Amino acid sequence: MAISDAVDTDPDHSSRRLGRNVYALAAVSFFTDVSSEMIYPLLPFFLTTVLGANPGFIGVIEGAAESTAALLKLVSGWWSDRIKRRKPMIVAGYVLASAMRPLVAIAQSATQVLLIRVSDRVGKGIRNSPRDALVADSVHPSVRGRAFGVRSAADNAGALLGPLIAFGLIAWFHLPLRSVFWLAVIPGALAVLTAVIGVKEVARHSASPKTQPTLQGADKMGSTFWTFLVVVFVFTLGNSTDAFLLLRARQLGVSVALAPILWALLNGVKSLSNIPGGALSDRIGRRPTLIAGWLVYALVYFLFSRATAAWHAWALFAGYGIFFGLTEGSELALIADVVPKERRGVAYGWYYLAVGIGALPASIIFGVLWDRYGSAVAFVFGAVLALVAAIALSVAARVSRPA
Repeated sequence: MAISDAVDTDPDHSSRRLGRNVYALAAVSFFTDVSSEMIYPLLPFFLTTVLGANPGFIGVIEGAAESTAALLKLVSGWWSDRIKRRKPMIVAGYVLASAMRPLVAIAQSATQVLLIRVSDRVGKGIRNSPRDALVADSVHPSVRGRAFGVRSAADNAGALLGPLIAFGLIAWFHLPLRSVFWLAVIPGALAVLTAVIGVKEVARHSASPKTQPTLQGADKMGSTFWTFLVVVFVFTLGNSTDAFLLLRARQLGVSVALAPILWALLNGVKSLSNIPGGALSDRIGRRPTLIAGWLVYALVYFLFSRATAAWHAWALFAGYGIFFGLTEGSELALIADVVPKERRGVAYGWYYLAVGIGALPASIIFGVLWDRYGSAVAFVFGAVLALVAAIALSVAARVSRPA
């Protein structure tokens, strides 16, 4: 299946400027990630040193959380297509996540953290597919990569600031981890307020009764979409939770106090590379941009398996950020390119479901490999699957950029 070259003629899409919704959703993502990343880079250390969890259970926590979110993303995307409204689910998802996330501060066991993380990810599951579909609905096809790049850049800028705030609270004010977790409620509340005030619905052409969105009907999505989804699933099986990268950094000599700074470095590189990466996919096509990103991932994971010093962790975290810059916006833009407009929500749902289904075994396998054979074997496993996915995408039916 070739990507359609048709361009939307709606008045709202006649301009190639990004518009209000892109920037509003970027701001929401920014505040959400400030809140989330005040907690996330500290969570592996909190689990292992305070609650006594092992790497394998961390893999279970993260895998279960993301898989739960993925199932809900399919339903929420389908429902937003059906009711032709995105905003209610976007707002509801951010409200739930912002309320649940800081409750890690009162957790007394790893099992309680698991329940809180799953509840947090339920909110993510409700919001993400409608949010991404709304971004695609709001912009001209020729700037889709840049639009998703802007949203991802803001997301990662928040993920840069969040760890820096956590570092300052710990290093300068000597707050315990639980107090830092409680303070994450403030940017979460700002995210909800921005979503309520700043995000607007986009008028869409009504689907005919024969094309009403359903969870079935794979033929309606097109072979290019499903081929891409299979390749993404293969990649995801080697893409375990980034919590393992933080544990590897600790193994290489990076202190717990510096973990938020290391995480900030990663997200700073992500943010700086997201917009150029998305714009690059607008110019040269989604497929070559994604292949380049997956090859970067394979190289970084292989080098993590060979690393021997703390400075190696710093260099590799920076390189890892380039992978995100090349792939985050490109993947989301590609989906909008290849599926019918009235099925964008459910298409994003299927995409997130494939990623989520792969996330649970990916994190569990990685954790088991680490526990039994050491971190080097686990990282080589991730590198090999990324390389396999890059080769598969390179030989798959051509994925072209939109006109």
